[in-house]
Amino acid sequence: MTRQRKTLFDKIWDAHVVKSSEGHPDAVYIDRHFIHEVTSPQAFDGLRKRNVKVFNPSRTTATADHNVPTIDQHLPIKEALSRHQVETLRKNCKDFGVELYDLGHPYQGIVHIIGPELGLTLPGMTIVCGDSHTSTHGAFGNIAFGIGTSEVEQVLATQCVLQYRPKTMLIDISGTLSKGVVAKDIILYIISKLSASGATGYFVEYAGDAIRNLSMEARMTICNMSIEMGARGGLIAPDETTFNYIKGRKFAPQGDTFDRMVEQWRQLKSDPDAEYDEVVRFDAGDIAPMITYGTNPGMGMKVTDRIPTLNELKDITEQPSFSKSLEYMGLQPGAAILGQAVDYVFIGSCTNARIEDLRLVASMVKGKKKASNVEVWVVPGSKQVEKQAREEGLDKIFEAAGFQLRQPGCSACLGMNEDKIPAGKYCISTSNRNFEGRQGPKSRTFLASPLSAAAAAITGKVTDVRELV
Repeated sequence: MTRQRKTLFDKIWDAHVVKSSEGHPDAVYIDRHFIHEVTSPQAFDGLRKRNVKVFNPSRTTATADHNVPTIDQHLPIKEALSRHQVETLRKNCKDFGVELYDLGHPYQGIVHIIGPELGLTLPGMTIVCGDSHTSTHGAFGNIAFGIGTSEVEQVLATQCVLQYRPKTMLIDISGTLSKGVVAKDIILYIISKLSASGATGYFVEYAGDAIRNLSMEARMTICNMSIEMGARGGLIAPDETTFNYIKGRKFAPQGDTFDRMVEQWRQLKSDPDAEYDEVVRFDAGDIAPMITYGTNPGMGMKVTDRIPTLNELKDITEQPSFSKSLEYMGLQPGAAILGQAVDYVFIGSCTNARIEDLRLVASMVKGKKKASNVEVWVVPGSKQVEKQAREEGLDKIFEAAGFQLRQPGCSACLGMNEDKIPAGKYCISTSNRNFEGRQGPKSRTFLASPLSAAAAAITGKVTDVRELV
């Protein structure tokens, strides 16, 4: 479908279509392919069986993140499956000539954090990874989305991927954010309004002055969770904030080349009156500190609200899953969560493990002590974030508060490594998913912002952060 007035998504997609045939998926060229240890082994095995090389190794970047421990990374990995996954990644990258940022490397970290901080993620690109939260990179004004293992093999072999063109949605957030409200609250609010499937089939562009006023790291948090409302991905048009963030980074264009690229990047915006398939608008002033109460990210509410009752659900067909979810969480319809005791606080993941997130937490807890009933893990998203946190003295603030500052990795975002929340325990998490067992078998997860997580760490319970700010 050709539009007269194009969205930013349309412009980037059209520029990367290698072949298009009606009724079939487009063959889309991929500028940057990120891989990690979980979704790449079968793809490399497929290449071996067909005796195919990686088409362009220089456009593929690998790191170890999902299965890695966050303590004693210099020692062999204890869990046998995790150790095997990481060792397999090492062998595959060596055999196929792919750059790997392994444990101990100064650039190692969560795949969606190292790309932007190294200057590998740039406006106007197409970016894929065998990971659903690849949409994070869309904060820079590019098309970034997660792909399956068979598609990882496609990209390794051809530097292209077959994809049906998604529909487009504009989400406009305008107005002024209230005290204590940060980027994670914005995206949790949006998902609570649209539901966990409300953007299925769409690629979302986030716009409006509330979005435009966010830092790059905050924009990454917004785009990161696009998948949690079913969207294929999310993006934000680049601007001076974007260009200033990229400038001087390790693999970003330098000098005159950078200046020329910025002039090109300035053109990356939707046309006036561009045609979207769906437009949604929200008032930033209505957004409050948010928290989830169920087992999908759409089951969220303002921290001062009460859990809905069965009769308050918009769709009667949701009642069985709603009841099952609350039973799993040990919560009651119509009850408040404010004041609910928590056992663990996890600050990390590709959603909220950047240096700004750690600074936010440190600003909240400086001079305070964690509650005696809570264990707190702070897991930086990369070696560079860890290094910067230590250089700024954040590690001392965390240590004095009784928080554990660990080494980089996906950690307790998902139960795929040693950092698991025990069965039945409640965890306030800055990650992106609260599915049953996501953080460990029978663990219970409340999703919230870094500020809200820090407040819970200090009080030992779900707290309205506005009372402490």
